[in-house]
Amino acid sequence: MSTTGRSVRAEVRGRLAAADPGLLRFTAGLRTVLAIAVTLAVLAALRFDVSHLVAGAIAAMVATFAIREKGRSQQAVTLALGLPVALVSMSLGALLNQRVVIGDLFFVALIYCAVYSRRFGDRGTALGLIGFQIYFASLFVHATAPALPGLYVVIAVAFGSAALARFVLVPQTPAGILDRLRRAFRGRFAQLVAAQAELLDAGPDELDKVVEEVRVRTARLHETALLIQGRLPDGTDDEAVARLLQRRIADAEIAAERLGLMLLTARSARRADTLTLHLPGVHLASPPPLPARDEALDRLRLDLEALRLLVLRPVGPRPGAALSVLRNRLLGYREEENLPAADPAVQDVFRGLGEAARAVLGLRIALDGPQDDSDDTPATSRSREELDAEDAAIEVAEEEETGTVEPTGLRRPTTRAAVQVAVGSSLAIVGGEFLSAQRWYWAVLTCWIVFLNTASTGEILVKGYRRLLGTVLGVVAGIGLAGLVGHHTWTAFGLVLLFVFAMFYSAPLSYTLMSFFVTAMLGLLYTLLNTYSLDVLVLRIGETALGAVCGVIAAAVVLPVHTDRRTDELLVTTLDRLADVTRAATDQLSGAPPADLVEKARDLDQALADLRAAVQPLTHPITPLRSRRDTARYLVALLETCAYHARSLAATAELLPTHPAIAADPRLRGAGRRIVHNIEAIAAQVDGGRPAAEIETGPSIAAMLEPGTLRAPRYGRVTDRVLRHLQRLDEAVAGLGRPLKVPVRTPAA
Repeated sequence: MSTTGRSVRAEVRGRLAAADPGLLRFTAGLRTVLAIAVTLAVLAALRFDVSHLVAGAIAAMVATFAIREKGRSQQAVTLALGLPVALVSMSLGALLNQRVVIGDLFFVALIYCAVYSRRFGDRGTALGLIGFQIYFASLFVHATAPALPGLYVVIAVAFGSAALARFVLVPQTPAGILDRLRRAFRGRFAQLVAAQAELLDAGPDELDKVVEEVRVRTARLHETALLIQGRLPDGTDDEAVARLLQRRIADAEIAAERLGLMLLTARSARRADTLTLHLPGVHLASPPPLPARDEALDRLRLDLEALRLLVLRPVGPRPGAALSVLRNRLLGYREEENLPAADPAVQDVFRGLGEAARAVLGLRIALDGPQDDSDDTPATSRSREELDAEDAAIEVAEEEETGTVEPTGLRRPTTRAAVQVAVGSSLAIVGGEFLSAQRWYWAVLTCWIVFLNTASTGEILVKGYRRLLGTVLGVVAGIGLAGLVGHHTWTAFGLVLLFVFAMFYSAPLSYTLMSFFVTAMLGLLYTLLNTYSLDVLVLRIGETALGAVCGVIAAAVVLPVHTDRRTDELLVTTLDRLADVTRAATDQLSGAPPADLVEKARDLDQALADLRAAVQPLTHPITPLRSRRDTARYLVALLETCAYHARSLAATAELLPTHPAIAADPRLRGAGRRIVHNIEAIAAQVDGGRPAAEIETGPSIAAMLEPGTLRAPRYGRVTDRVLRHLQRLDEAVAGLGRPLKVPVRTPAA
């Protein structure tokens, strides 16, 4: 009963951690709600009126969400600097509120400075955001010069409450966030294994749905791995430990994806391509029906569940014999003699289980420290020895100094964005004044927001559309809530807190949903300020639409960065990173000195993540260019496929110094040279500024290694894996060249 209870609790914790990796969204929402609640409680005790309560709630929210630095000391300094910035901004807002021309000119200048301050990092971004939002709050509550002393007290209380919520009520350290992200990785790993297990029993009508679920959970696991990589430098004091964790996370991710591919192959009429896990809508080729009763398949179902439990269940001081039995059985599949009699494709799945179990063992040792080895079988002991040898071989590599040339003047992204926002805001002020002399600032706010975290005209257009849609839905909700709440002040403030939490929790998931909660919250604030009416909320829609249009016009006319140009730049960067990883991995597999392959693979993942975000306007469901949308999806899926094979090559290459079954093969350098040349040829075609080149085609990778001996004896399993990754990478790179119209050099007969 005790063991069952621990398993259930572990599974529940795993599901919660997997739903919100690191509890980042939950923590952001809870911290903001507590800061606002404490502010309201203190101000109510001091008998401030409703308008001051609203100003305090806005100031507390801004003081909490504006700060994004990871270190607690840096957060404290930024919060302390933000207080005088907020006081000055509120003062200027109150003094210039009635001076239309001067006030508008200052507001535009403030917007320019707030956006330009992003070039100074997280602190500059936070201070700029505080200055803009507090000025906006002064317009919202109609601040005046006589009311400034009371507003100073309100802002001071709000910042003090934000500090209390951040450092006392909801403390968060980089190490704690990293620990929660590790648990999230385990939870998502277990969810992926559960989805993979459903492939065995899915019928023809259900198979596509199950494959899509495997695809989604594979992407979520990769997302968590990227979050961990971003937190490692701040979450660990020892750089060698950080590199070890990064290596083990990468190994586990690759093993999980490889297991999914093997399961897809076992269910398909031919070997499944990695593209199946990355491109939506790809179908398996004529999946044959599995036998109703098969001993090997029954055993496989049990072993997949065993792997899921092995991933999810935490290690305690006395893990029990059952966990050791499961671990030993799965690791035994790494030995050929322990494989059950079955179809070769099914045997490959058991091999994948063994490799996944080894990755889980390495992950456990890296996360939880040394494990009890009293129940180890010989196969488990050999796996431990391999992992220990790899751990001992990991050294802190010196970072290469890269002399990147930073753009200057109007070519600098922050300067260009500041000019664009200033022009868009000027248009929004003029147009907003025509719509409403009292609430024109809503158009300016929308114009400001659509420029946040965007870098191209297409991204701004999509963000403006989503904000308008969320605003329309929020207005409908606000009308109903205002009628229900009426003038029940504390009921309205309670709903405001609920909407604030929902706004922060949903922000990374759906911008439309976040805009809905923002607008519904504002409807309640209008009710509290006795300025609510149907006309006000309809005006909110008009001002939002105007602000979005002004933002799009400014982005399209003033120093525009077209979506095509932005995606082409990121595509070239991704291809360059892919070439770096492929070249370094094949060189090391050929006998070259060790390189920092883990860091190169991380750079590739980050470049691919940036490209994936930038192509969202091209792949949005409402885009009228269907062919272009399909091409963009296909290219991103092919690049994800290439990245998977490149990461796998890098992970195998790093085993060379310690793994007894892997030896350097100088012939691999020649095989990898063609792949790297083709990647560089595609990058040159996209860049346009490089000398044009042609894609080289020819015999398969295996034929290049052994010319004239196509029936040569089978390589070892590890060498087979290297050749398979090289072959798939070669095919995927050639596939990239076709939609990008890269010329192909036909080999001589």
